This record gives sequence, structure tokens and C-alpha cells, in this order.
Amino acid sequence: FGGYEDDDPFQQAIGGFSMGGFMNPNRGFSEMYRCYSIAMMQSGSDRDNVSYGGKIILPQSALEKLSRLNISYPMLFKLINGERNAHTHAGVLEFIAEEGRVYLPHWMMNALQVEQGDIIEIKNTSLPLGTFVRIQPQSVDFLDISDPKAVLENSFRNFATLTQGDIIQITYNSKVYEIKVLEIKPNYDDHGGISIMETDLEVDFAPPVGYVEPSQMPQSTPMGSKMIIDDPKSTKPANAPFQGSGQTLKSRTREYVMYSVRISTTSLSDAVAESAAITHEDDAVPAPLNLPFGQLYFGYPVIPLKSAEEKENGPAKSFGGSGQTLRAARKGQSRQSSGTASPASQPDGEDKG
Repeated sequence: FGGYEDDDPFQQAIGGFSMGGFMNPNRGFSEMYRCYSIAMMQSGSDRDNVSYGGKIILPQSALEKLSRLNISYPMLFKLINGERNAHTHAGVLEFIAEEGRVYLPHWMMNALQVEQGDIIEIKNTSLPLGTFVRIQPQSVDFLDISDPKAVLENSFRNFATLTQGDIIQITYNSKVYEIKVLEIKPNYDDHGGISIMETDLEVDFAPPVGYVEPSQMPQSTPMGSKMIIDDPKSTKPANAPFQGSGQTLKSRTREYVMYSVRISTTSLSDAVAESAAITHEDDAVPAPLNLPFGQLYFGYPVIPLKSAEEKENGPAKSFGGSGQTLRAARKGQSRQSSGTASPASQPDGEDKG
């Protein structure tokens, strides 16, 4: 009827529209290919973005079939090794492989547990956009990278998917680093992979394999607990006169001045005492030393420098001058009056002579 065979009319219809756009919407892409590593490809060893990425190279016929199936971008695939019950996910980079072949990164062949020329199944799939991944470097050499965030951000541009349990490879400064995917989010049991294209991905690092925590050094006693700090106190010389206390009518002013000085000293001593009390235990953290504005603390009493005049004059002596009394003044006046006579009281004879 109409050139169609009765046993398979739909297949004849597909043949009539082989290069059109009409295909069975319920039919997906599923093909069997012999897999080879990128190094087996012509000039493939020079393409680090393919060897250390997460994308494969398919033949031209795969592109034609995907176009007829109206597979939307990005094209993601599930690679299956039925004999070993292993699978992983990948994107596609180019369609330049020989017919019947697919080229994979070396780490992807290890994940599928295949050798050169083994047959694998490739099916198109859909993966959710990833939000979180936890990775573990397989060597402590990864710690030598100064900025691992920037390195991973640049390396993940060559990946389209991540599969939980895979050990991927990246290169940096002509050195290859292996990284294991420990956890992904969201994680569904039917595929166990995520898409990392055009998404914000949170990356968490697990300690590298072989990493040993440095042994904790014995905690040294904080410096604050070792310091013996004495508050600056005014000392009086042993021979200082008038060591007693006196009472004056200006006692209020004197008490206020002493109180203002005590505030400055007390604030210093209280801070030091509080710091010493907190740091009494070995594992305690010294408390902050809060000092009044404009005051510095060096851990010992501050003795101000003497001025040039004080150095020349030397230490002041107590009562180094001479005293004057009223009695001495009267005695001197009497002697002066007795030894000197006034002109009016002199005798006439002396005046004449």
C-alpha cells in the first residue's frame, strides 16, 4: 500500500524522511562503539584539554543521528560497560572519530575497566545541574598548588559531568593530579551523576590520600603567665624628711588629685591583674589589655627621662639652704646699733677733729 510494506510501515516512513526532522520521539540515542584512549588518536597526545577532561569524541554518523532525534544541548551521555557492570558519564567535544570508534580520556577508560578496542554502549541521558561536590586528591602533592580553587575552576571547564566514585585527572604545570569524586548533590540512584555546565557548584575538599595530621606540639605557657609585672609604685628615700602625713585646709583638692592618679594606675594594675588571673592556666588565652587613651604599656614600670636641667643640677637636697629666725634678726640689729652711732649723737670733739 503506497510503496510501504505491511510488516513495517513505520520503518519505511522513517526511511522516507531520513534527513528530515521527523523521528520517533520515544526513541533515544543508543549505539555500540569500540573505545580507544585519546593518545591513540592522531595528534591526540598534544590535546591536554581532551586527555584531562570529561568529554569524548564521536564519529560523524553520531551527529547525524542526534540531529534527527532532536537531542537538546548540552548533549550528555552515559557510557556503559555491561561486562563489568561499570558506567560513567561524559559530554561530547567533537564528531571527528572514525566510524565505529569513540575516543575517551584515559581516566574514563579506567573507570569503565576497559582496554583498547573493547566495546561499550553509549546512550544519551539527562542529568540534573549539580550544586555540591566533595572531592579527594589522591596524592599529597596536590597541597603544593598555591591556589587550588583557581586550578579546579579552570580544569572543570573541560568537564561536562561528574559521576560519584570516578577518579578524574587534571593537569597543572605539566603535572597530572588524580581526584576522586566522593559525593555529589543532587544524587539520584538511577544515574549517580550531575551536570556541571552553566551552574554554580560548591566544591568541598577532603584530606588527600596519604595526608597525616602534623603532631601537635606541646603547648607552651602563654607569655602573660610567665611575666611577673609589678605596678609602678612611688618609693621614698630612707632619709626623706617629713615622712608623716599632714592635714591642710585644701585636703579636698589633694584627695581629688591623688584619686585621679589612682584611676590611671588602678586601670593599669587591674588590667594586668585580670590578664595574669586569666592566663594562670597554661591553656588560657591572655585577656586584652585595655588602657586609657594616650597611655602605653610595655610590661614594666616606665621611668621618664630626666631633662637636661635636672641632670646638671643633680638630685635635689632637702633643706639645703640657710634658715632665718626673728631672734637672729634682733641680735644683728642690736649689734649694728651699738657699733654704729648716728651723726647727731657724736661728741663735738670728735666732729671737730
